[in-house]
Amino acid sequence: MPFIIANVTALAAHPESIPWRRFREGVEIHRLYGSGDAGASAALLRYAPGASVPQHVHRGHEHILVLAGSQSDERGHHRAGTLVVNAPGTRHSVSSAEGCIVLAIWEQPVVFI
Repeated sequence: MPFIIANVTALAAHPESIPWRRFREGVEIHRLYGSGDAGASAALLRYAPGASVPQHVHRGHEHILVLAGSQSDERGHHRAGTLVVNAPGTRHSVSSAEGCIVLAIWEQPVVFI
């Protein structure tokens, strides 16, 4: 696997410089490594204001670092600078009223319910 160095804070400050792809309605993705189909992966996710991701189950650990804006799930409202860790077997849905950019690191792909 190649060694990756990325200043994600700088990238979040200039989202227009990132080649985004559609992930879900209102949510775009820029993969840093991995395909998202199997094994570990990491990506930047950009939520448009009002966008959401439906309930899903974590098969491995998920680390979410909120870089800009904020997002909410069943456990609370998470502002820029917050690190959220979801353990294997947990489930939640995510929404962002104002829009946000997050760094997501997955040990295994999630399963949408």
